[in-house]
Amino acid sequence: MRFLLLASLGGAVGAGARHLVNEAFIARGLTGFPWATLSINVLGSLLMGIVTALVLSKSGLSPEMRIFLATGILGGFTTFSAFSLDAWRLITEGATSGTVAAATYVLASVALSIIAMFAGIAIGRGVVG
Repeated sequence: MRFLLLASLGGAVGAGARHLVNEAFIARGLTGFPWATLSINVLGSLLMGIVTALVLSKSGLSPEMRIFLATGILGGFTTFSAFSLDAWRLITEGATSGTVAAATYVLASVALSIIAMFAGIAIGRGVVG
């Protein structure tokens, strides 16, 4: 239950931060290209890398802090950071097999997510329709 509360609290912080970044880009008129989302995804991945390095270091992070930062804040800020971490794990698992698995994961995630978006819109239009 403690981990759930930490993840939830962190998620609220991350989602709030994502909203503020979006608003900052909108206020500057940067809406023709998804600059806010791109920035959030890249920053979230950078921060996930830092958190991962801290988790893997000898000093490490407590399980509570890892849940709050990685699952909570960064998960609320962007799920792309978790996607990037999963790809990194697959790449670093092993030479060829890890790289092939990572490439498959990345391509499948992007392609299937876009297909799912189209399917969801079609289903939603049919329900609302």
